[in-house]
Amino acid sequence: MRHVCMLAALLVLAACRPPAPLQGTYTPLTPNGALQPGTTGEHVRWGGEIASTTPKNGETCFEVVSKPLDGRARPETTDQTDGRFVACSSGFYDPQVYEPGRQITVVGALEPPTAGKVGEAEYSFATVRADSVYLWPKRPRELGYYPYYGWGPYWGWGGPWWGWGGGAVFVGRRIGGRWH
Repeated sequence: MRHVCMLAALLVLAACRPPAPLQGTYTPLTPNGALQPGTTGEHVRWGGEIASTTPKNGETCFEVVSKPLDGRARPETTDQTDGRFVACSSGFYDPQVYEPGRQITVVGALEPPTAGKVGEAEYSFATVRADSVYLWPKRPRELGYYPYYGWGPYWGWGGPWWGWGGGAVFVGRRIGGRWH
């Protein structure tokens, strides 16, 4: 029994650690903060959602909408962002796999900012020379439930009934941050 408890504790601790390529200590800069002078060469760990993937000769560059990272270094599903950044890594990364909306975390050294556009707006992108690019598995679709408690009619298996009670009523599913 004691061995089972120890194994369970080790599994819980292992689930809270970043994957091996993302482990380490990094400068606590954000993409917006990295636009300041004197940040070139700092090592960072950033993540977010891919906006675009552009393969070039010998390397692939990702435009990423930054998101805060959780304890495992996975981007959180939130509307909060610290701007966009570009991460370039040697090798070919297929744009069909590294498609817009997928979550990645990169580790690498800062380079000078890159000028570009977001839509028609001029934009200065913090730029990372990525040593490691980690593509996170797709999250399962989230089902939405509305808790309903109180006095009134309730529908369920077996037809309508009146009384005090409650439960969860399915109201939709969440796909890509939106309810459907």
